[in-house]
Amino acid sequence: MIGGGLVGMAVGWGLLRLGRQVTVFDEGDRAIRASRGNFGLIWVQGKGAGMPDYARWTRLSARLWPSLAEELSAASGVRPELSQPGGMTLFLSEAEAAAGVAKLEGLRDALGGDYPFEYLGANAARALVPEIGPEVVGAIHCPMDGHVNPLYLLRALHTAFARAGGRLVNGAAVEAVEPLGGGFRIRCAGGSEWRAGQVVLAAGLGNARLAPMVGLDAPVRPERGQVLVTEKVRPFLRLPLARVRQVGEGAVQIGDSREDAGFDDGTSTEVMAHLARRAIRYFPLLERVRLVRAWGALRVMSPDGNPIYERSRECPGASVINCHSGVTLAAAHALVLPGWLTLERGGDAPGYMEVFGAERFRLQATG
Repeated sequence: MIGGGLVGMAVGWGLLRLGRQVTVFDEGDRAIRASRGNFGLIWVQGKGAGMPDYARWTRLSARLWPSLAEELSAASGVRPELSQPGGMTLFLSEAEAAAGVAKLEGLRDALGGDYPFEYLGANAARALVPEIGPEVVGAIHCPMDGHVNPLYLLRALHTAFARAGGRLVNGAAVEAVEPLGGGFRIRCAGGSEWRAGQVVLAAGLGNARLAPMVGLDAPVRPERGQVLVTEKVRPFLRLPLARVRQVGEGAVQIGDSREDAGFDDGTSTEVMAHLARRAIRYFPLLERVRLVRAWGALRVMSPDGNPIYERSRECPGASVINCHSGVTLAAAHALVLPGWLTLERGGDAPGYMEVFGAERFRLQATG
């Protein structure tokens, strides 16, 4: 397994659950790691517009999250602080609300009506969260949404992986993956070499370089998001919002910016100011709350924003995984995907997994 972030560790631990011997190569703190910049949402609403099977996959993972949290807590002694009370997206104009509802109605129609969400007017939204400000005209509520502490989740996965007998090679930058005699040779910086019968690429943005080495394609690009964190305040937000959430100790996280900034994972005053102004419009009580830190992180985005899961035909035993929803999909990655990747218990995986192959981008380019 190449990549020790949320995606790689969830799949790696899942492979151990199937009785496999697993070694994870992790570049360490030098890596461009989305996992430590994650907002922590388990988010169903809106996922899959344009690809209904992604909505199905997301909902499957959301349903599996309580099982993952229970098993992972027992295996690691670390609780990821799962809470799934539903989630809301707030709207500041009628046009914004209409566009949001139309998007989810289209997704619901594509899924034959099986897609839970509800539009709430301003009064109904304030009945759930009384501190919502007067500029909010309405909200969408999805009962499957929730959140976790992403740092606790990453720690729990690493701990459970180690306790189950997994091997972590830390600080190992993988330079090449070479097909070799029915298996693979992995060459790391510094000259070390390793052999494996199968290899899974879960290196995030690094997959763009590694995937062609084993006959795969990972046309991913970075998309920067920035997050603000406030000082601890009294509990007022009992369910997560798409752009604001209050964590267990009382701090408020504010985010959801999207920027084409290349590989720059820094912050900018302009974007931070925009995030802060919008959050104050949502919740006026935040106006006098102090910000204590901010950061930028890079999402791993495919051309259509949907995941890439593909097994190599050219080099059997090699697979690639890319997504920008490492928290939401952690349960499916740990409990379902390993069987599909290894062709063991593959029947546990949904029948639509092939739609996530990178072949779709080549077809779009030629079509």
